[in-house]
Amino acid sequence: MTRGDLVSLFGRVAAALPLSRSVQQPERMRRIGVLSYFKDQNPESNAYVVAFLKQLAEFGWTVGNNVQVDYRWTACDAERIHQYAAELVALAPDVILAPTNSHVWPLRQITSTIPIVFVQVGGLSGGSITSLASQSDNATGFTSFEFDLSARWLELLKQMAPRTTRVAVLRDPGIRMGRNWPVPLTLARSLNVDVGPVDLGLGVGEASEIKRGIADFAEMPNGGLIVLPSAFSIAHRELIISLANEYRLPAIYACRDFVVDGGLMSYGHDPIEQYQRAAGYVDYILNGTKPAELPVKEATKLELVINRKTASALGLDVPPALIVAADEVIEDTPASG
Repeated sequence: MTRGDLVSLFGRVAAALPLSRSVQQPERMRRIGVLSYFKDQNPESNAYVVAFLKQLAEFGWTVGNNVQVDYRWTACDAERIHQYAAELVALAPDVILAPTNSHVWPLRQITSTIPIVFVQVGGLSGGSITSLASQSDNATGFTSFEFDLSARWLELLKQMAPRTTRVAVLRDPGIRMGRNWPVPLTLARSLNVDVGPVDLGLGVGEASEIKRGIADFAEMPNGGLIVLPSAFSIAHRELIISLANEYRLPAIYACRDFVVDGGLMSYGHDPIEQYQRAAGYVDYILNGTKPAELPVKEATKLELVINRKTASALGLDVPPALIVAADEVIEDTPASG
């Protein structure tokens, strides 16, 4: 056997053998940061995270295998939001997932390089995330609603409670969406409704401000509430629902979770869907796509949910047209208050 034959033989044998662990080149562990407005171990936050991780696994990313996830739970406390945003950035993850304007803006103030995928951010046409869509930006994601949706909130509220002549818009003035409180005044006038804002501060310790604002508004009759979506309103959901029902104020919310907990009605996006879609963008980024190459997209699924038991407790008969239009009618959830 010649030397050439030996080289050829060794080559064929080597090719047939599996590579040892020492010479394999495993894919490096990727890192995802998640900034959440919930408290740790909150069942609702768990549902969102599970939906995100399950969809991420569909793209081949599994925790402990090729991806690590670092969580920070802010409980909507303003100080924690900034502190935990800084902590996540310091970990230098490959991408950060963040919900709502109040959590995205602090991240963007800290980093212009780490990719950010956002969900539940409001008001693309209203300008609050115009800069997020910039071709040189490090953030992209999914908006929860357009400002035009506020007209539908007012129409639905008036349809549910025709005697309503005054509507308070519960807003977080700390974000641009809240400052602009997007309710078309021309529509309000055509419906014979006076609309005005009620400012609510951001933070877990602001319960007294919520109570005072709603109580003051309820002193006059024929009132109703539009609760704008924000991390703040979500953090104080149970309190807001309880006060609305206590003062017999028909209220419309932007998320089904409020109605499940005893709120009257909601019209808005499905948060679970947004987290699932966000997993797709995270997959793109982990595979090398730049955030600027991924367009900001609007919510595709809007749902009308009505709590008939709460309506009855408020002395309201749900119009048949609303029952037909509703995606879900909750019959047995006890009203708050």
